[in-house]
Amino acid sequence: MNKTILLAGIIGFAAALAVSAAEPKETWANSCARCHGADGKGDTNMGHRLNAKDYSDAAVQAALTDDAAFKAIKEGFKDKDGKTVMRPAQNLSDDEIKGLVAYLRTFKK
Repeated sequence: MNKTILLAGIIGFAAALAVSAAEPKETWANSCARCHGADGKGDTNMGHRLNAKDYSDAAVQAALTDDAAFKAIKEGFKDKDGKTVMRPAQNLSDDEIKGLVAYLRTFKK
């Protein structure tokens, strides 16, 4: 009986880790890829219109701090003229936003 409970606990923990690892990728696909592309290159119609940066570029990644990326996702982003080019993320916790920032870092080549 104890082995069954332990095994169930281990399987549940492993499943939770797998879900949490997949969440940023899924969130990116559902919320970010329309403009930034599935690969972070910004090579989409909307990305071209909004001048989205290529997050696969190491120089672009180096110029972007985690704090700035977090703030842009949480609060939205305006261009130099004050026009909103990215709305704030809706219904994402700080941990989910941190996961998105970490996922964004995987695009660097």
